[in-house]
Amino acid sequence: MHSVEDEIAQRRKDVLARIAKAASSVGRQAGDITLTAVSKVQPDDRLNAMLSAGQRIFGENRVQEAQQHWSERRALYPDLKLRLIGPLQSNKAEDAVALFDVIETVDRPKIARTLAQAMEKLGRSPELLVQVNTGEEPQKSGIAPREADAFIQAIRTEFGLSPVGVMCIPPADEPAGPHFALLRKIADRNGLAQISAGMSNDFETAIRFGATHVRVGSALFGDRVN
Repeated sequence: MHSVEDEIAQRRKDVLARIAKAASSVGRQAGDITLTAVSKVQPDDRLNAMLSAGQRIFGENRVQEAQQHWSERRALYPDLKLRLIGPLQSNKAEDAVALFDVIETVDRPKIARTLAQAMEKLGRSPELLVQVNTGEEPQKSGIAPREADAFIQAIRTEFGLSPVGVMCIPPADEPAGPHFALLRKIADRNGLAQISAGMSNDFETAIRFGATHVRVGSALFGDRVN
């Protein structure tokens, strides 16, 4: 019977191999794609196993859960990088700036303003990505694609922020490729280098469409523990 450590290490190895294969298929280098392990709702033994396997970049959906997962581990792993990949409420902006190295879900002027204020207050500047709601789904966060260029320009000029990329979560019931292609076009025309796209079921497609960061949960950790 395999231990949790062995299982997690093998899963990570398999995902990295899939990333490398997808990258190679379009003439890209595996090293150009960053693997973010989505660690929300994962128990301690699986988080520790993933750290033991060498993973250092993790994505969390909620500020409070991320604090519980990582506040103490931060001291043990100085090379740890935390990315907020879930929607951010303005009243959590200061906590998010204090904890995360990257915030991927900037999607409205109010949160941009609040983040700018928190960054100035704390003297800490996490990297920022703009979330684009490529499917324009009412239940999802993100700026509408037709408004993305103006929003990116506004947060640069009005709030003095320097976004580094864009992210999206395509509709579950549509082919992901066109959404990833749209996201890349937005990134390219706004001079943004990071494209965070693709999850366990579509990260290879995202890589073929130019993703620089993929957010993988169940393929790494196994079925989610509720």
